[in-house]
Order: sequence, then C-alpha cells, then structure tokens
Amino acid sequence: MAHVRVRQHVNPLSQKYRTAIDPPNWSQIYGVVEQPLHVDLGCARGNFLLDIAQAQPDWNFLGLEIREPLVVEANHRCQELGLTNLHFLFCNIGNSLAPLLASLPAGALQRVSIQFPDPWFKQRHRKRRLVQPELVEVLAEYLPAGGVIFAQSDVELVMEEICDRIQAHPAFQRQGEGTWLTENPVAVPSDREQATLARGEPVYRALFRRIEMG
Repeated sequence: MAHVRVRQHVNPLSQKYRTAIDPPNWSQIYGVVEQPLHVDLGCARGNFLLDIAQAQPDWNFLGLEIREPLVVEANHRCQELGLTNLHFLFCNIGNSLAPLLASLPAGALQRVSIQFPDPWFKQRHRKRRLVQPELVEVLAEYLPAGGVIFAQSDVELVMEEICDRIQAHPAFQRQGEGTWLTENPVAVPSDREQATLARGEPVYRALFRRIEMG
C-alpha cells in the first residue's frame, strides 16, 4: 500500500474535530483484551507502534491520530501483518481521550507515549499543543499507580513545557532526577527519533510515573 500524502498540521480546535468518537468494543479489537495497554498519542503513520507491537506481543497497543488517511493506512498495514495486539483510531485526542480510556477494562492502561508532538511555535497557536493541563488531568484519572508517561521531542522548549505541565500534577513523579534521559526507555525508536539522531541532533526525553495519592 503506497503512502498517502496528508497535511502535516491539523488544527485540533477546528469545527470538524469537535465531536468525540464512540469507543469501540475492545474485546473485538484485541486478541487478548486483558493484556496491559500502551497508548501512543499522535501516532502519525504508526511505524513505531507497528515495530513495538511485534517486539512486545504480550502488550496491547493503541495509536490515536487526527489525520484519518494515516489511520486507514496504518490499520491496513496492521492487518497485513496479522497483528491482534495493535489498533489505530482516528480521533481528536482533546475530546476523545477521556471517553476512550473510560471504556477500557479497569487497570488496562499502563503506558502512554507522546512523541515529537506538533510544536505550534506561534504564540497564538500554543493552545493547539497536545499537552494541555486538561490532558494531564485525564491521564492522571485513568493511569493506575505505577503506570508511566514517556515523552520526547527534538524541540527543547516544547519538552520543557510538557514536563512543567505533567509535573504540575501531584499524581506524576518525574524519573531521572529532572535531567533528560539519554536512552529511550521503551527501547523501540520512532522514525522521527531515528532521523533526528542520524543528523547528530539531540532528542529530549522524560519519563513520568503515576504515584499513589494519599
């Protein structure tokens, strides 16, 4: 299946993306629905998930992406590979993440990744950035104690903002004493990560653990 061409930037606040999707029947999606779940927020073409789903068959994986043609393409590739532990959904994470996570089996969500999100550099566009306080609140509600958020970007200012917003919530504790991680903790690199490192440029990474709340 040939790659489809899509817009690189999609405004998640536009009218066409304001309706949340209905959660699927997870038992029809995954071969073993009881396996721990890793959700990749803004998965693009899904290459990272296609790789890690094959490397970690004892996990389930879910990719969420706002550009529908990429989701169609990724699910087609998933079916070609015969993967029953991976699925992709077209949605606006801003309004669909909470109902999706609420519909999961209790305790299923264990890992969330946020990789190279659109930086939306212009000041007036920063409200379009993926990691807003509301998203952190949703993750705090549905990630059980011990669950993790892994984030990385090639834009240090964006990563600093992501870290500030996650650390501002008392449910999350940054791992690694507040310094950028030198290694990817999930061991499988994304396309953007590989390309950035191949150019000799830095990747800024951080890991957060959901802690018990008194």
